[in-house]
This record gives sequence, structure tokens and C-alpha cells, in this order.
Amino acid sequence: MDAHSLKAFVSVAEDESFSIAAERLFLTQPAISKRIANLEQQLGCRLFDRIGRKVSLTEPGRLLLPRARSILLELEDTRRLLSNRDGRIDGKLSLATSHHISLHRLPPVLRSFHRRYAEVELDLRFLESEVAYDAVLSGEVELAVITLAPDPDPKICASTSWEDELCYCCAADHPLATMASISLQDLTNHRAILPSHNTFTRALVEQRFAEQQLQLQLGISTNNLDTIRMMVSIGLGWSLLPETLLDPQLHRLALTDNQIRRPLGLIYHRDRTLSNAAEAFIETLNRHSMNRHGG
Repeated sequence: MDAHSLKAFVSVAEDESFSIAAERLFLTQPAISKRIANLEQQLGCRLFDRIGRKVSLTEPGRLLLPRARSILLELEDTRRLLSNRDGRIDGKLSLATSHHISLHRLPPVLRSFHRRYAEVELDLRFLESEVAYDAVLSGEVELAVITLAPDPDPKICASTSWEDELCYCCAADHPLATMASISLQDLTNHRAILPSHNTFTRALVEQRFAEQQLQLQLGISTNNLDTIRMMVSIGLGWSLLPETLLDPQLHRLALTDNQIRRPLGLIYHRDRTLSNAAEAFIETLNRHSMNRHGG
């Protein structure tokens, strides 16, 4: 088994498509098919069922997938370990981040990093925090700067760079805006507009209400914070938004004793050898976040 065939196999398995995998690996579809056929011939079993346009793993394919990922990660880790020896800071750095962090936190970090390490090719991917988290776990990306998980996986090494204060807010003409004193109980009488249930931010909010045995009244859900801001501003419900997103169309609700802060920061796989470029990025990020906090 060679690395190219295993990489083709993993890509087809993840994308459930020969054509999409070919695009991702910058190959033709016949080339992908040939690599899979060679692998199947070497192993003496069929790895994919092809029914019409649908591609799915066979039982041998499902057994091979985690081992193939492990082999590719080990090869990449070995390559990185050897290339780090010369001390050069260059090559590709795969970095995932959320849209919100990329707009409101990362620009000065990226500017400083690019100016100092121009030889590094930055593969920047804009993903939801939860998707980026999985990409680090699977080895698809080396680093991610995201909303940190409330219950981190033991394989993940995480560090907080900033804290977002999530502010309770509503439209200026919303019934809640006329109330001088507001409790969490008051909020449950009105519809909330929050990120989807499988997001780290939603988990933080639900945990706070559950602590007081309160049930949220949920309305529309979306993971785009700018969309949530728009829906709140036209009166569709209340929400919690980072302070950086508040504008004159939003009324900030006074619940100072129920503040929620979400940690934003960097994660990487604990068992992965970091490239020199990744180490340099971490140093740059830490320097900027310390300066921001006055440290």
C-alpha cells in the first residue's frame, strides 16, 4: 500500500464521491479510480459499493478507514519531524478558524505572522468551530483558532487566547427592552434566537439556564452570528451576542449577574508533531493575545 492510494481512499470515503475527491486532490477522476482499483487488488477485497451515483464503504472499507488515516498521519508526522531539524520556518501551515474570529480577532495576528514569516504558505480554512475541532482531531488541519469546547477531547491541547463576553440583547422595540430589571426567568417568556444545538456556544447558554432549571423558548437557529444579529434587530427574538457585534439597532439587556463568557483560542492534536511554522504561529498568537490583555 502506498501513501497516494491510501490518501485517495480516505478522500473518496470522506467525500462519498470519486469526482469530489479528485477535485480535492487535484487529480482526474480516472486517476482516483485507478488508485482505488490498485488498492483493492493489493488487499484482495472491494472497498466501495458503487450503486448509481452513490458511493459507500463496504465492511472491509470501514475497517480500513481508521487505519488508513492513522498511517497517513504517522507518515505526515514523520515528514514534519525530519523537516523541522533544519530550523527553517517555511512550507504549508493548515489553519482553520471561524468566520467571527477571522473578522474580529485574527487580522492583526495574521498580518504580523505573514510579515515575519513570508515563506510560509498559509492554508486558511473558514469553518464552524465544531467542524474545525473535528478537522484537528482527524489530522486534516494542523491548528485551529475557534470557540473552545466546554468538554474537550483528551487528544486535544487547547489554550485560551481571548474571552468573548456574550451580551443579552433584543431590538429597541422588543417588550424586554422596556423592563428595568430582567432575570433569566423573564427571558424564558420570550423566544430566543441562538446558534444550532450542536454548537459550543449553544451548549454554554443552555448550561446556564439548566443550572436554574429553566427551559428556553427557542425560535430560529442559525450558526451565522451576523444573521442572528439581523433577526434580533427586527424583533424576532432575543439572543446573546459577542460585544463586538452590538450596534445601535440592538438594546443591551441588564443581566449583569448572569454573564456568560465563551473562551476563544487555539487547539492542536496532542500527539502531533507541530511544524516549525505552527510553532511560530502559536508564538505570534500568544504575543498578540497577551498584549491585548495588557500582559
